[in-house]
Amino acid sequence: MSQVKQEKKKSARRKFPRKMQKKLVMLFVAIVLAFVFLIGRITYINAENGEKYTKIVLNQQQYNSRTIPFRRGDILDRNGTVIATSERVYNVILDAYVMLSGDDEEEREDTIDQVKEAVELCFGIDEDVIDEIIEEKPSSRYCILTKKISYDTAQKFVELEKDEENYPYISCLWLEEDYERTYPYNSLASDVIGFTVAGNVGNGGLEASYNSILNGTDGREYGYLDSDSNLERTVKAAVNGDTVVSTIDITLQSIVEKYILQFNEEHKNEVTQGPGSKNTAVIIADPNTGEILAEASYPNYDLNNPRDLSAYYSEEAIEAMSDEEFLENLNALWKNFCVSDTYEPGSTIKPFAMAIGLENGTLNGNEVYNCTGSKVVIEGTKPIHCHKRSGHGMQTLSDGIANSCNVVMMNIAASLGADEMCKYQTIFGFGQKTGIDLPGEAATEGLVFSPENMGPLELATSSFGQGFNVTATQMIAGFSSLINGGYYYEPHVVKQIQDENGNVLDNISPVLLKKTISAETSEMLKKYMLQTMTSGTGKGAQVEGYEIGAKTGTAEKLPRGNGKYLLSFMGFAPVENPEVLVYVVIDEPNVDDQSNSAYVRDLAKNIMTEAFPYLDITKTQTVEEPVTE
Repeated sequence: MSQVKQEKKKSARRKFPRKMQKKLVMLFVAIVLAFVFLIGRITYINAENGEKYTKIVLNQQQYNSRTIPFRRGDILDRNGTVIATSERVYNVILDAYVMLSGDDEEEREDTIDQVKEAVELCFGIDEDVIDEIIEEKPSSRYCILTKKISYDTAQKFVELEKDEENYPYISCLWLEEDYERTYPYNSLASDVIGFTVAGNVGNGGLEASYNSILNGTDGREYGYLDSDSNLERTVKAAVNGDTVVSTIDITLQSIVEKYILQFNEEHKNEVTQGPGSKNTAVIIADPNTGEILAEASYPNYDLNNPRDLSAYYSEEAIEAMSDEEFLENLNALWKNFCVSDTYEPGSTIKPFAMAIGLENGTLNGNEVYNCTGSKVVIEGTKPIHCHKRSGHGMQTLSDGIANSCNVVMMNIAASLGADEMCKYQTIFGFGQKTGIDLPGEAATEGLVFSPENMGPLELATSSFGQGFNVTATQMIAGFSSLINGGYYYEPHVVKQIQDENGNVLDNISPVLLKKTISAETSEMLKKYMLQTMTSGTGKGAQVEGYEIGAKTGTAEKLPRGNGKYLLSFMGFAPVENPEVLVYVVIDEPNVDDQSNSAYVRDLAKNIMTEAFPYLDITKTQTVEEPVTE
């Protein structure tokens, strides 16, 4: 019995694996059939809706792979006031391809209607704009509908996007971040600041000369689907531009421009139709560092609207301009007179000529000359007149500066000779670029004399600032060396570079280029120019409470005898240890008598009267307070 049971058990064990094998085969077949079904289904879906899903993936990539614009750095005045900045704005973009890619005609029409309604409601864009895109650019993935909308306007659209019940089909519309360059003070310091054009390219001023520092690098956000169809993002952040801290004091700049405008408004249309002068320019500088504290010229322009000529031309005149004339007038408006224009300096050059004689030993300071009102430079030729035709009589060196006597200067020039005159003109920087960190500095090497072409007449007229050309920047740099002990500093309008968080990257120190004259010569010249303000041609510009040294200038423009003049005034305070230098130029004032230097004296006095207390210039005269009862 036991043997029979054992055989039955062995038979059962042999039957069990066969049953399992059969079940496993059936399971395997079922799995294979399931895979075959799934593959068939995927193939069917891909055949029927593949393009639709491809669009979804592409659209995800389109909207999640974008440029992140950098923010252009700010420009600040010396006290940290923002004078140029970049504000975040948005561009409205339409993907026309997606808008027209609905599953059926009804969906496409609904999408178009919703897009039209959204852009009209949020941005005031007419539906004709959308119709034009549909007709002309139906396959475009990037249509700019409008640019530079504000944050508040953008938020209206963001809220609309959230309304999926009423606007489920406006995903083809999106906002692109951007920045708009703005200037809080409009036309203030327009010559110094400049503006930007498309692509963050600086045009004029600091915007141009420091363009590479102000600009940063765009970032990028990449969007893609991973192996699990999850949307992944990789972000390369934008690198923002650095901040430029200028030497300009915006309050001082405002004072200067207020009085420049006042002068031009007072004399507007006085003799001829037009502004109160052809050009009016002012530079205020620190003579001990080369820093430009204020620099302005008139006419100027609105930095936020630099192509607007309506302030100077009627609408009819603008309409009548050809494209070439319009561009020519714009370029004239954008040009920085203080850097780019050249002119004969007139009598403000006289201290330079006298400095040459004192420095090389031709003069000892005790000379006396007799001014009879003119001097014959070459026998047989007409005499060259002094501005006082009756003559100044006996004149010391100090008198010659104070009274601006041409005869004194012509006698000094004759004793110097052409070689010395030309040598020192080069030492003072005339005929050379100063290296100021502003674009468009005029080249004047061909506008000054050399010993070879400076004859006796040229030598004589050069002594009082006629016959050769300078720039205002050259004059301010050279004159600073006359009053600071003979140190010639490179003029500059930037003092510091900071990163976007205000950390200092670079301090721009004063650059001493050369020594022009001795301290002894400088001291003598300052005393001579003090007399200009106490009893000479600059007396009318005296500001009570300050000891000011100065030199005035009246240059007759070419062709001689046409009645056109350039008036100038160079003043500094205090005389003993100058802290500030003010240079004022009025080119062809719109008045009956352009040679009347009272116009430039009055303008200079107005500026100095308000600027000196603001700058806390040392007072060297006691001013009695008015008695009140």
